[in-house]
Amino acid sequence: MARQISIPSQYKIVQLTAPVTTNGGVTSDIISLKTAHKVTVIVDLKQAAGHATQVSLVQATSVAGSTNKAAPASFVWANEDAVASDTLVAQTNASSYTVANSVKSKQIVFEVDPSALDIANGYDCLYVTVGDSSQATNFVNITALLHTRFKQATPPSAIID
Repeated sequence: MARQISIPSQYKIVQLTAPVTTNGGVTSDIISLKTAHKVTVIVDLKQAAGHATQVSLVQATSVAGSTNKAAPASFVWANEDAVASDTLVAQTNASSYTVANSVKSKQIVFEVDPSALDIANGYDCLYVTVGDSSQATNFVNITALLHTRFKQATPPSAIID
């Protein structure tokens, strides 16, 4: 029998943004990484009109986001045509990724080690920005999976400090 794995009991799942148009750009909810060993950010893009959209990780000192700066370089994987293939391709470590200017469904995955944030200066929160595609028919959905330090039936909220 296969080993039993339960994503909801092992990870805090946080929807950073519901499906929304990238027309005008997008700033996701901000999450605190105080209780996380690692966070995986999954960005799904539906490009109905070709655009080289940039997706960036930003670190902040609180979930209010008043003080922020670019996140450190993290592991990045991308699939530039998620309809044709389910293969994620490793990219150069970075705090941002720009998709190809093509009409495709795309997926970008960032894996962030919270200890790489500027903890010494109080940066323990993370969020995602998506560039303005100027296309009302292009959409994004962003989800974070937090591998928490302390397993419990109801892990603490990640959207409050």
